[in-house]
Amino acid sequence: MSLGFSITNKDKVDYTGSVDFVMLWAEASALLRNVIPDNVYYSWLTAVAANSFEHNKFYLVTPHQFAVALLKANHKEIKEALCKVCGKDVDFELNFDAEYAKKYNEIQKKEASKQRPSLEDPVKKEQAMAEGTAQMRPEVNLNLKYKFENFVVGENSRMAYAVATAVAQKPAQKYNPLFIYGASGLGKTHLMQAIGHHILFNKPKLRVKYVKTEEYINEVISSIQKGGDRVSRMDKFRQKFRNVDVLLIDDIQFIESKERTMEEIFHTFESLHNNGKQIVITSDRLPKDIPTLPDRLRTRFEMGIMVELTPPEFETRIAILRNLAEKDGLHIPCDVYDLIAKSYKNNVRELEGAYNRISAFAEIDGAELSVEYVKKVLNCSEDSDELTMESIAQAIAQYYGVTVEDFLSPARSQKISAPRHIVVYLIRELLGASFESIAGFLHKKHTTMLYSYEKVRDEMKTNRDLQHGVEEIKGNLGV
Repeated sequence: MSLGFSITNKDKVDYTGSVDFVMLWAEASALLRNVIPDNVYYSWLTAVAANSFEHNKFYLVTPHQFAVALLKANHKEIKEALCKVCGKDVDFELNFDAEYAKKYNEIQKKEASKQRPSLEDPVKKEQAMAEGTAQMRPEVNLNLKYKFENFVVGENSRMAYAVATAVAQKPAQKYNPLFIYGASGLGKTHLMQAIGHHILFNKPKLRVKYVKTEEYINEVISSIQKGGDRVSRMDKFRQKFRNVDVLLIDDIQFIESKERTMEEIFHTFESLHNNGKQIVITSDRLPKDIPTLPDRLRTRFEMGIMVELTPPEFETRIAILRNLAEKDGLHIPCDVYDLIAKSYKNNVRELEGAYNRISAFAEIDGAELSVEYVKKVLNCSEDSDELTMESIAQAIAQYYGVTVEDFLSPARSQKISAPRHIVVYLIRELLGASFESIAGFLHKKHTTMLYSYEKVRDEMKTNRDLQHGVEEIKGNLGV
């Protein structure tokens, strides 16, 4: 329930006594108990209070800054509840109120000092657990949009999603560490942060920390370089990442060649794992494909479970677009879905970017989303040919006057090996395929695939003939 009092801002009229909006909100809150998940209701909605009611609009306030963003997902349910208790069409606005937060926290402290909830009482126990969501402070560092509820599962992500949800439900009991790998833009960060959100809401006493590897490296450097008591500073830095129950480390591949950081990561991993804490790691490649990674780190990363995210198939890309449109209440014709899904095949982030672009342009122009309009906005064309490893290899073979069979053979002549390196490079770039899957296609050891990719990638920076050849091949492929 919401609190039985209102907080009045100086520039607003206090309607207490003339309109019983506090009671109306209490009734609406009671209705919402049956439609909003318990973890959201007890953690965020129970603290919301009615501030005022003007021009058929409720002004609600919350003592929790996160609640404003979190409860946006329940806007429809809250409005329907308010309309029902008022018997007419009304609206609402929810804002964080610092004055209310101060008074709310004072009341909470007084109540806590009067009576500690008995853990034998299941209702009080649930409420006490819910209060633990105060753990969700800014330093947890999670993005509120990355949750399991809005992750679209396809064949490309089915296994990774299943393992991630298992870890979220029972952290450190199974699959520890969890290593999620795949090319950029496929949803690794989304899944990782979804684990963090689920744990925070359902196991609020657990301490969760998310960090990008680049940020971790910068903190190591900063702790070493600053003057003063370096020993004390390093100890504080270590405790920041070791005094947690769940550590989420994103883009671990950037640890390459950072010897001091690798040393810190090793000891942090040891400390957490030995104390039964959950570790989740993401990377754009397998541990064995990260150059200079010490064996002691590689074997620890591999000791739990490793799951791969691959580019979404056509049906999943359509589902992602439909999910975005439904959230925005946007009507998109089926042929437009098809066009976008065929034009953006290998990267979920680019797919979402294309959707955001056409929806924004359509709103600004007041235009209908037709195939012709979308082609103009995205500068793309209908392409019915699905890009595959085979089609990429065939285009490269034709360009260099060899055959796909030559690529699959053990031949090592420059005439074959040079374009074979380009096959690896373009399959990785255009399809986001793992080095392991590329090795399977070419009938080669996957350890050589990383070498081929990096060789072409580095030469592309200075070799204009190679640049021209690659661009011409991509043009032949229609990309």
